[in-house]
Amino acid sequence: MFENHREQMEVLLKENEEFRRLYNHHQQLEKRVIAAENGTAPMEDLALNQLKREKLKTKDHLTRLMEQHQAAA
Repeated sequence: MFENHREQMEVLLKENEEFRRLYNHHQQLEKRVIAAENGTAPMEDLALNQLKREKLKTKDHLTRLMEQHQAAA
């Protein structure tokens, strides 16, 4: 995630508590989605789709925070 903006992401992880919290939440969601898709943590399709929507919503929020940081720089 955000491979092209690694430096900016590292700065935000160090300096922005909200970004750090959302990033960690996104990472946890990613692990849960992968586990469900691999079958190591079976999940109903509806629950998996909700999890994916939450993950996308979190990523969108992270993107907005990155854009705000970049605009302020």
